[in-house]
Amino acid sequence: MLPLRDIILRLTVAAVLGAIIGIERDLRRRPAGMRTSLFVCLATALFTILSDEIAHLFGDTGSTRIASNIVQGIGFLGAGAILKEAGGRVGMTTAATIFVEAAIGMAAGGGLFAVAAYTVALVLFGLVCLGWLAHRFNLKCRPIVFRVTTSQADSVATEVQRLMAHLKVPMQHFRVSMAGGNSIVEFESVVTHSQQEKIVHQLNRQGVITEVMALEGFHE
Repeated sequence: MLPLRDIILRLTVAAVLGAIIGIERDLRRRPAGMRTSLFVCLATALFTILSDEIAHLFGDTGSTRIASNIVQGIGFLGAGAILKEAGGRVGMTTAATIFVEAAIGMAAGGGLFAVAAYTVALVLFGLVCLGWLAHRFNLKCRPIVFRVTTSQADSVATEVQRLMAHLKVPMQHFRVSMAGGNSIVEFESVVTHSQQEKIVHQLNRQGVITEVMALEGFHE
């Protein structure tokens, strides 16, 4: 049986480490902020401790039975962070963060403080440093709605299809409609910032207006 002092220490470490990750999520205004992250780490640490303590109490040799089910259970929480809204993906990074938070909580609950702390450092490196690099070098893709207004819909629609095929970027919801005397070609695509600029530069010319709109509800 673990002394109460050790149990409190493990739970405290798990809560602190979870809160550290949650602060980054709150600063970026993402779901699953400080409180959620704290609770995930705290809960998984407590389950890990209880799994071992209850097994010893009742003489059960399967001391990791409860802890092993954490991996399955945390998947439901992560799935709740992945939503469909306005055609965009929401919470993919948040769901992955929740998953690794559970592992951090289990490590702290098992007394592996150095492992848990190092994992938190790696998570922050991924969220902060790699996130900055992706933004700096335009590596991150996001869903964009392109709207091309022209009086020559047929030629522009064909040009759009050829351009996107050349860039090897798939399109969704491709449609052509009328607005007064003009035709409007609209489509959605997941592109990088540089790809977006190429598309606009290629399509824009005399008599053709290209507008771009980011889909709402797209977050990490």
